[in-house]
Amino acid sequence: MAVKEIKLCLLGESGVGKSSIVLRFVRDQYKECLESTIGASFMTKRVVLDEKTFIFQIWDTAGQEKYRSLAPMYYRGAAAAIVVYDITRESSFPAAQEWVKELQRMASGNIVIAVAGNKCDLEDLREVSTVEAKAYAENIGAIYVETSALTAVNIQHVFEEIARKLPADDFTPSMGTSYYLHGTAREPGTRRAQEKKGCCGGGGKRNSDIIY
Repeated sequence: MAVKEIKLCLLGESGVGKSSIVLRFVRDQYKECLESTIGASFMTKRVVLDEKTFIFQIWDTAGQEKYRSLAPMYYRGAAAAIVVYDITRESSFPAAQEWVKELQRMASGNIVIAVAGNKCDLEDLREVSTVEAKAYAENIGAIYVETSALTAVNIQHVFEEIARKLPADDFTPSMGTSYYLHGTAREPGTRRAQEKKGCCGGGGKRNSDIIY
């Protein structure tokens, strides 16, 4: 079976649920209070789709402004990015648009971008219109989806849509090998720490390495 490795990063304001999306996708877990990421964390997930194997190398970046300057370290060379906003927090949507602009300026010209409106289980608290967000995503040629890390709605779907939109090349024959263990790989020039601070209200603690 053909194998393709995909470097993917998640970007967005702190507290929108980026880490919870990754935790739900990789381990199918949700925890009530996930501590804020320092710099970025790394996890992997192997997905078989349309008789092809995709190995997602996922960089979950910190949303705090003080770590913004580190973001290029993680989206540089990425094949895809998920830009996340919180449907219950209006200010997080223009922040997501700024991340998209940065990707368009600085990332690879063929990067696949998905715009994800997270926390769609909180419909009664919605502040960002689905119609507005979907129209924006269509205008920039991005995948659009509303997700819930709590209920797992569309979490698997957004990663599969990204895989389908990637160029159908660069596949290598599978050797039946486990390419990565969760949280063990890291970018050249980075160092690992086992430290996280502050609760962002988006899920539970992870054992993955924190990269900064």
